Amino acid sequence: MSTPRDFVPLNIAILTVSDTRTEENDISGKTLVERLTAAGHKLAEKAIVQDDIYKIRAVVSKWIANSEINIIITTGGTGVTGRDCTPEAIKPLFDKYLEGFGELFRWVSFEEIQTSTLQSRAISGVANGIYIFCVPGSSGACRTAWDKIIQFQLDFRTRPCNFVEMMPRLLEK
Repeated sequence: MSTPRDFVPLNIAILTVSDTRTEENDISGKTLVERLTAAGHKLAEKAIVQDDIYKIRAVVSKWIANSEINIIITTGGTGVTGRDCTPEAIKPLFDKYLEGFGELFRWVSFEEIQTSTLQSRAISGVANGIYIFCVPGSSGACRTAWDKIIQFQLDFRTRPCNFVEMMPRLLEK
């Protein structure tokens, strides 16, 4: 029998990538904020940025350098249209790429949207000891990513393992 663990609240930043969203109509960003706070985590920062590689990188790079932020979740810009560029903006920032997140997200999404999940380029990785998750811009995709994957990996009580217990070791050389 394993020893019970206490919940560890994390500081999470949310970035909505969109040319059209505002604070008033950013349903996906609001969905993530509601879920992370309901789970007991703290919203560290929230921003909306245009689908532009360098604007995305500027915000995420600032957050990566902020020692008060543990997790970054982006929503939007992971599709295949000409403006979708979140993976291209974020991948160069990764110290480690977590291939399994995108694979698992598409597998879980298949139950909901069937083969349309192929259009998702959801990715995840670690940069400067901070986990980054890039999920599609629909509120449904944000619910799926949080409810079925992210919330469990950001909960120290999840067994057999979770991302929180690895955090002290992310910057080891």
